[in-house]
Amino acid sequence: MTTEVNPRLNSNSDGMIPAIARVSLTDLTKTEFVKRYQKTGTPVILTGLLEGKSEWDLDFLVEKLGDRKFLMRQYGKERYQQDKREWESIGSGVKADYKTFREYGELLRSREAHEKDIYLAKCSINETPLKQEAALQEARKKIIAFGLDKPISHFNIWVGPGGHVECLHYDQMDGTLIQLYGTKKIVLFPSSQTSNLYPFPILVHFYRGLKLRSWFSQLYPEKPDMQAFPNYKKALPYKQEILLAPGEILYIPAGWWHEVTALGDDMVCSINRFWRVYPTWRAIFSWSRWRGYLGSAFAIPYVIASLIFALFSRDRQQKIKEILQML
Repeated sequence: MTTEVNPRLNSNSDGMIPAIARVSLTDLTKTEFVKRYQKTGTPVILTGLLEGKSEWDLDFLVEKLGDRKFLMRQYGKERYQQDKREWESIGSGVKADYKTFREYGELLRSREAHEKDIYLAKCSINETPLKQEAALQEARKKIIAFGLDKPISHFNIWVGPGGHVECLHYDQMDGTLIQLYGTKKIVLFPSSQTSNLYPFPILVHFYRGLKLRSWFSQLYPEKPDMQAFPNYKKALPYKQEILLAPGEILYIPAGWWHEVTALGDDMVCSINRFWRVYPTWRAIFSWSRWRGYLGSAFAIPYVIASLIFALFSRDRQQKIKEILQML
Protein backbone atom coordinates (compact mmCIF):
# COMPACT_ATOMS: atom_id res chain seq x y z
CA MET A 1 0.00 0.00 0.00
CA THR A 2 1.29 3.46 -0.89
CA THR A 3 0.86 6.39 1.46
CA GLU A 4 -1.25 9.22 0.01
CA VAL A 5 0.78 12.38 -0.52
CA ASN A 6 0.12 15.75 -2.05
CA PRO A 7 2.35 15.95 -5.15
CA ARG A 8 1.89 19.72 -5.32
CA LEU A 9 3.64 20.51 -2.02
CA ASN A 10 6.38 23.05 -2.68
CA SER A 11 7.49 25.12 0.25
CA ASN A 12 10.16 27.46 1.51
CA SER A 13 10.54 27.80 5.26
CA ASP A 14 10.83 31.58 5.37
CA GLY A 15 9.88 32.96 2.00
CA MET A 16 13.40 34.37 1.53
CA ILE A 17 13.73 32.80 -1.91
CA PRO A 18 10.97 32.00 -4.42
CA ALA A 19 9.48 28.52 -4.30
CA ILE A 20 10.73 26.14 -6.96
CA ALA A 21 8.55 26.53 -10.04
CA ARG A 22 6.46 23.80 -11.64
CA VAL A 23 6.28 24.15 -15.42
CA SER A 24 4.52 21.93 -17.95
CA LEU A 25 6.84 20.35 -20.49
CA THR A 26 4.45 21.47 -23.22
CA ASP A 27 4.71 25.11 -22.12
CA LEU A 28 8.49 25.36 -21.79
CA THR A 29 10.63 26.55 -24.69
CA LYS A 30 14.38 26.15 -24.98
CA THR A 31 14.84 29.92 -24.78
CA GLU A 32 12.85 30.14 -21.55
CA PHE A 33 14.62 27.16 -19.95
CA VAL A 34 18.09 28.48 -20.75
CA LYS A 35 17.29 32.03 -19.63
CA ARG A 36 15.32 31.29 -16.45
CA TYR A 37 16.89 28.10 -15.15
CA GLN A 38 20.08 26.91 -16.86
CA LYS A 39 21.96 30.23 -16.98
CA THR A 40 20.91 31.16 -13.46
CA GLY A 41 21.46 27.68 -12.00
CA THR A 42 17.89 27.52 -10.69
CA PRO A 43 16.01 24.25 -10.05
CA VAL A 44 12.68 23.67 -11.78
CA ILE A 45 10.09 20.89 -11.80
CA LEU A 46 8.91 19.87 -15.26
CA THR A 47 5.51 18.20 -15.35
CA GLY A 48 3.46 16.15 -17.79
CA LEU A 49 5.84 13.39 -18.88
CA LEU A 50 3.42 10.53 -18.16
CA GLU A 51 -0.27 10.37 -18.96
CA GLY A 52 -2.39 8.27 -16.63
CA LYS A 53 -1.05 5.55 -14.34
CA SER A 54 2.68 4.76 -14.42
CA GLU A 55 3.60 1.32 -15.74
CA TRP A 56 6.96 1.27 -13.96
CA ASP A 57 5.89 -0.93 -11.05
CA LEU A 58 7.83 -3.86 -9.60
CA ASP A 59 6.31 -6.47 -11.92
CA PHE A 60 7.26 -4.34 -14.93
CA LEU A 61 10.85 -3.91 -13.74
CA VAL A 62 11.27 -7.62 -12.96
CA GLU A 63 9.99 -8.45 -16.44
CA LYS A 64 12.42 -6.03 -18.10
CA LEU A 65 15.50 -6.56 -15.92
CA GLY A 66 14.97 -10.15 -14.71
CA ASP A 67 18.28 -11.96 -14.35
CA ARG A 68 20.54 -8.99 -15.00
CA LYS A 69 22.86 -8.38 -12.06
CA PHE A 70 23.21 -5.08 -10.22
CA LEU A 71 25.11 -3.86 -7.18
CA MET A 72 22.71 -3.50 -4.25
CA ARG A 73 23.81 -1.10 -1.54
CA GLN A 74 23.42 -2.52 1.97
CA TYR A 75 22.64 0.60 4.01
CA GLY A 76 21.00 -0.85 7.11
CA LYS A 77 18.41 1.12 9.08
CA GLU A 78 20.66 1.56 12.11
CA ARG A 79 23.04 3.94 10.32
CA TYR A 80 20.44 6.74 10.46
CA GLN A 81 20.51 6.59 14.26
CA GLN A 82 24.24 7.31 14.26
CA ASP A 83 26.13 10.58 14.20
CA LYS A 84 27.25 10.91 10.58
CA ARG A 85 30.71 11.91 11.78
CA GLU A 86 31.07 8.29 12.93
CA TRP A 87 30.20 6.87 9.51
CA GLU A 88 32.88 4.99 7.59
CA SER A 89 31.02 4.97 4.27
CA ILE A 90 28.43 6.99 2.40
CA GLY A 91 26.70 6.98 -1.01
CA SER A 92 28.33 4.56 -3.43
CA GLY A 93 31.00 3.85 -0.79
CA VAL A 94 28.47 1.78 1.18
CA LYS A 95 29.01 -1.99 1.15
CA ALA A 96 27.26 -3.58 -1.83
CA ASP A 97 26.47 -7.09 -3.11
CA TYR A 98 25.62 -8.30 -6.60
CA LYS A 99 22.11 -9.67 -7.06
CA THR A 100 19.83 -10.22 -10.01
CA PHE A 101 16.93 -7.81 -10.22
CA ARG A 102 14.59 -10.78 -9.83
CA GLU A 103 16.25 -11.56 -6.47
CA TYR A 104 15.93 -7.92 -5.46
CA GLY A 105 12.27 -7.99 -6.39
CA GLU A 106 11.76 -10.82 -3.92
CA LEU A 107 13.53 -8.81 -1.21
CA LEU A 108 11.14 -5.92 -1.87
CA ARG A 109 8.07 -8.17 -1.82
CA SER A 110 9.13 -9.92 1.37
CA ARG A 111 10.00 -6.51 2.90
CA GLU A 112 13.53 -7.61 3.73
CA ALA A 113 14.71 -4.72 1.55
CA HIS A 114 12.65 -2.35 3.71
CA GLU A 115 13.90 -3.82 6.99
CA LYS A 116 17.59 -3.78 5.94
CA ASP A 117 17.35 -0.70 3.70
CA ILE A 118 18.75 -2.44 0.60
CA TYR A 119 18.91 -0.05 -2.33
CA LEU A 120 19.67 -0.29 -6.04
CA ALA A 121 21.31 3.03 -6.87
CA LYS A 122 22.96 4.74 -9.83
CA CYS A 123 23.07 1.67 -12.10
CA SER A 124 23.26 2.30 -15.84
CA ILE A 125 20.37 0.98 -17.94
CA ASN A 126 22.24 1.56 -21.19
CA GLU A 127 22.52 -2.18 -21.92
CA THR A 128 19.00 -3.06 -20.79
CA PRO A 129 15.57 -3.08 -22.50
CA LEU A 130 14.55 -0.09 -20.35
CA LYS A 131 16.63 2.19 -22.55
CA GLN A 132 14.03 1.84 -25.31
CA GLU A 133 10.97 2.40 -23.13
CA ALA A 134 8.59 5.06 -24.42
CA ALA A 135 8.67 7.17 -21.25
CA LEU A 136 12.45 7.42 -21.32
CA GLN A 137 12.60 8.10 -25.04
CA GLU A 138 10.04 10.86 -24.56
CA ALA A 139 11.96 12.28 -21.60
CA ARG A 140 15.18 12.22 -23.60
CA LYS A 141 13.61 14.13 -26.49
CA LYS A 142 11.98 16.69 -24.21
CA ILE A 143 15.14 17.27 -22.18
CA ILE A 144 17.30 17.73 -25.28
CA ALA A 145 14.66 20.02 -26.81
CA PHE A 146 14.85 22.49 -23.95
CA GLY A 147 18.64 22.73 -23.99
CA LEU A 148 20.30 19.87 -22.09
CA ASP A 149 22.04 18.21 -25.03
CA LYS A 150 25.49 17.26 -23.69
CA PRO A 151 25.11 14.27 -21.33
CA ILE A 152 28.10 13.08 -19.32
CA SER A 153 26.48 9.88 -18.08
CA HIS A 154 24.05 7.22 -19.22
CA PHE A 155 20.56 7.03 -17.76
CA ASN A 156 20.90 5.53 -14.26
CA ILE A 157 18.14 3.71 -12.41
CA TRP A 158 17.37 4.12 -8.71
CA VAL A 159 15.00 1.58 -7.12
CA GLY A 160 14.31 1.13 -3.44
CA PRO A 161 11.83 0.69 -0.62
CA GLY A 162 9.67 3.46 0.75
CA GLY A 163 11.45 5.14 3.63
CA HIS A 164 14.91 5.06 2.07
CA VAL A 165 16.90 8.30 2.35
CA GLU A 166 19.72 9.47 0.10
CA CYS A 167 21.39 11.85 2.52
CA LEU A 168 22.06 15.53 1.92
CA HIS A 169 24.69 16.08 -0.78
CA TYR A 170 25.39 17.94 -3.99
CA ASP A 171 26.63 16.91 -7.45
CA GLN A 172 29.34 18.56 -9.52
CA MET A 173 27.27 18.36 -12.70
CA ASP A 174 23.76 19.44 -13.64
CA GLY A 175 21.27 16.63 -13.15
CA THR A 176 17.76 15.61 -14.10
CA LEU A 177 15.76 13.30 -11.85
CA ILE A 178 12.87 11.59 -13.64
CA GLN A 179 10.23 10.19 -11.30
CA LEU A 180 8.53 7.08 -12.72
CA TYR A 181 6.88 5.21 -9.82
CA GLY A 182 6.05 6.36 -6.31
CA THR A 183 6.75 9.78 -4.87
CA LYS A 184 9.90 11.33 -3.45
CA LYS A 185 10.30 14.17 -0.99
CA ILE A 186 13.30 16.32 -1.82
CA VAL A 187 14.84 18.92 0.47
CA LEU A 188 17.06 21.44 -1.34
CA PHE A 189 19.49 24.23 -0.45
CA PRO A 190 21.40 26.50 -2.85
CA SER A 191 25.18 26.16 -3.15
CA SER A 192 25.59 29.48 -1.32
CA GLN A 193 24.79 27.56 1.89
CA THR A 194 27.61 25.03 1.57
CA SER A 195 29.55 26.19 4.62
CA ASN A 196 26.37 26.31 6.73
CA LEU A 197 25.57 22.69 5.83
CA TYR A 198 28.86 21.33 7.22
CA PRO A 199 30.16 19.11 4.41
CA PHE A 200 32.68 16.42 5.25
CA PRO A 201 36.20 17.90 5.07
CA ILE A 202 38.15 17.46 1.85
CA LEU A 203 40.96 15.70 3.73
CA VAL A 204 38.62 12.78 4.50
CA HIS A 205 39.51 11.42 1.04
CA PHE A 206 43.14 10.81 2.06
CA TYR A 207 42.18 8.09 4.53
CA ARG A 208 38.74 6.98 3.21
CA GLY A 209 39.21 7.33 -0.54
CA LEU A 210 35.72 7.56 -2.02
CA LYS A 211 34.03 5.62 0.77
CA LEU A 212 33.28 8.99 2.35
CA ARG A 213 32.58 12.08 0.25
CA SER A 214 33.36 15.74 0.87
CA TRP A 215 30.18 16.68 -1.02
CA PHE A 216 27.94 15.09 1.63
CA SER A 217 26.69 16.97 4.68
CA GLN A 218 27.55 15.82 8.20
CA LEU A 219 24.15 16.87 9.55
CA TYR A 220 20.59 15.59 9.27
CA PRO A 221 18.52 18.47 7.84
CA GLU A 222 15.27 17.17 9.38
CA LYS A 223 16.74 16.51 12.86
CA PRO A 224 19.89 18.62 13.16
CA ASP A 225 22.15 18.75 16.19
CA MET A 226 22.17 22.53 16.58
CA GLN A 227 24.86 22.43 19.25
CA ALA A 228 27.25 20.60 16.93
CA PHE A 229 26.18 22.56 13.82
CA PRO A 230 25.09 26.03 15.02
CA ASN A 231 25.41 27.75 11.63
CA TYR A 232 22.74 25.49 10.16
CA LYS A 233 20.17 28.02 11.38
CA LYS A 234 21.58 30.43 8.77
CA ALA A 235 20.74 27.94 6.01
CA LEU A 236 17.14 27.33 7.11
CA PRO A 237 15.65 30.41 5.36
CA TYR A 238 16.96 28.96 2.08
CA LYS A 239 15.51 25.50 2.59
CA GLN A 240 13.11 24.26 -0.08
CA GLU A 241 10.95 21.15 0.14
CA ILE A 242 9.13 19.55 -2.79
CA LEU A 243 7.31 16.33 -3.60
CA LEU A 244 8.20 14.79 -6.96
CA ALA A 245 5.38 12.65 -8.40
CA PRO A 246 5.40 10.15 -11.31
CA GLY A 247 5.74 11.95 -14.63
CA GLU A 248 7.70 14.86 -13.16
CA ILE A 249 11.32 15.77 -13.83
CA LEU A 250 13.44 17.80 -11.41
CA TYR A 251 16.31 19.82 -12.87
CA ILE A 252 19.02 20.06 -10.19
CA PRO A 253 21.81 22.51 -11.08
CA ALA A 254 25.38 21.65 -10.09
CA GLY A 255 26.15 22.55 -6.49
CA TRP A 256 22.55 22.50 -5.24
CA TRP A 257 22.27 20.43 -2.07
CA HIS A 258 19.50 17.84 -2.04
CA GLU A 259 18.28 15.08 0.27
CA VAL A 260 15.93 12.55 -1.34
CA THR A 261 13.43 10.45 0.64
CA ALA A 262 11.28 7.70 -0.92
CA LEU A 263 7.76 8.09 0.47
CA GLY A 264 5.08 5.52 1.20
CA ASP A 265 5.36 1.81 1.79
CA ASP A 266 5.81 0.63 -1.79
CA MET A 267 8.75 0.44 -4.17
CA VAL A 268 9.90 3.79 -5.59
CA CYS A 269 11.65 4.12 -8.97
CA SER A 270 13.49 7.02 -10.58
CA ILE A 271 15.90 7.57 -13.45
CA ASN A 272 18.58 10.24 -13.45
CA ARG A 273 21.18 11.60 -15.84
CA PHE A 274 24.03 14.09 -15.51
CA TRP A 275 24.80 16.89 -17.96
CA ARG A 276 27.61 19.31 -18.75
CA VAL A 277 27.28 22.55 -16.81
CA TYR A 278 26.36 25.46 -19.06
CA PRO A 279 27.20 28.28 -19.40
CA THR A 280 30.87 27.48 -18.79
CA TRP A 281 31.34 30.38 -16.40
CA ARG A 282 28.82 28.76 -14.05
CA ALA A 283 31.11 25.72 -13.88
CA ILE A 284 34.33 27.71 -13.52
CA PHE A 285 33.18 29.99 -10.72
CA SER A 286 31.58 27.33 -8.51
CA TRP A 287 33.59 26.67 -5.35
CA SER A 288 31.35 23.71 -4.55
CA ARG A 289 32.38 22.00 -7.79
CA TRP A 290 36.07 22.71 -7.26
CA ARG A 291 36.08 21.37 -3.70
CA GLY A 292 34.41 18.20 -5.00
CA TYR A 293 37.05 17.72 -7.68
CA LEU A 294 39.81 18.48 -5.19
CA GLY A 295 38.42 15.83 -2.87
CA SER A 296 38.37 13.30 -5.73
CA ALA A 297 42.00 14.14 -6.51
CA PHE A 298 42.95 13.55 -2.87
CA ALA A 299 41.27 10.12 -3.10
CA ILE A 300 43.50 8.92 -5.97
CA PRO A 301 46.30 7.36 -3.81
CA TYR A 302 43.74 5.44 -1.73
CA VAL A 303 41.87 4.23 -4.84
CA ILE A 304 45.11 3.07 -6.53
CA ALA A 305 46.16 1.18 -3.41
CA SER A 306 42.70 -0.43 -3.21
CA LEU A 307 42.93 -1.55 -6.84
CA ILE A 308 46.36 -3.10 -6.23
CA PHE A 309 45.04 -5.07 -3.23
CA ALA A 310 41.99 -6.11 -5.26
CA LEU A 311 44.21 -7.51 -8.04
CA PHE A 312 45.74 -9.97 -5.58
CA SER A 313 42.51 -11.02 -3.88
CA ARG A 314 40.59 -14.22 -4.62
CA ASP A 315 37.44 -12.42 -5.78
CA ARG A 316 39.35 -9.72 -7.61
CA GLN A 317 36.79 -9.21 -10.38
CA GLN A 318 34.00 -8.34 -7.97
CA LYS A 319 36.25 -6.16 -5.80
CA ILE A 320 37.46 -4.22 -8.84
CA LYS A 321 33.86 -3.72 -10.00
CA GLU A 322 32.93 -2.44 -6.53
CA ILE A 323 35.80 0.05 -6.60
CA LEU A 324 34.91 1.24 -10.10
CA GLN A 325 31.27 1.62 -9.06
CA MET A 326 32.37 4.30 -6.59
CA LEU A 327 33.98 6.48 -9.26
